[in-house]
Amino acid sequence: MASELSEGKIMQALDWAYDKAVNGVVGMDSAGEMAANYMSGSGSLIDQANSLIRWQNTKAGTSGFLTGLGGIITMPVAIPANVASVMYVQIRMIAAIAHMGGNDLNDDRVKTLVYACLTGNAAKDILKDIGIVVGRKLTESTIKNISGKTITAINQKVGFRLLTKFGEKGVINLGKTIPLIGGVVGATFDSMTTNAIGNIARDTFIVQSVATESVT
Repeated sequence: MASELSEGKIMQALDWAYDKAVNGVVGMDSAGEMAANYMSGSGSLIDQANSLIRWQNTKAGTSGFLTGLGGIITMPVAIPANVASVMYVQIRMIAAIAHMGGNDLNDDRVKTLVYACLTGNAAKDILKDIGIVVGRKLTESTIKNISGKTITAINQKVGFRLLTKFGEKGVINLGKTIPLIGGVVGATFDSMTTNAIGNIARDTFIVQSVATESVT
């Protein structure tokens, strides 16, 4: 399966998944709708983001949730369906958190930062190279200072990291098979991976120069 993947295909899949996450698909909330749902709850913005992350950890890998992905896993990129599914779900989570932090999901610079968060803890090094410190709230000026050249550089690093993550590690070491409409797809939801990604997204888009307790 790893031989089917390339950095180019990974990036095409990310763009596809981001579009679906932001604009929504039939039967699934968009990232903005998901964010609005959690922001209507009680607690601080950080508490609300943590609730969203917990939901991903406990619900995203269940058969009932994944069945809803049956209509979106067909994509114009030759990439395994389980990889496409995990990309979509995790990108939607990150994008929702970015939206909760007041960021414009239609901004290519924000999209690139969402992609960086998908690499988990590796995002700290990727973003540090452009002067963004995870754990400090992004400012509008910081985002505006991200050039097209920088976007390309970040995307290249993300593509390489994800190719390693999805390819060499057997598509995130999934150990569960979930029946989907039209066949059986491996559920690539590693709760530890999803948790780390969610925490990085929260610390990138919401947390403001304060130490916060990670979701466990």
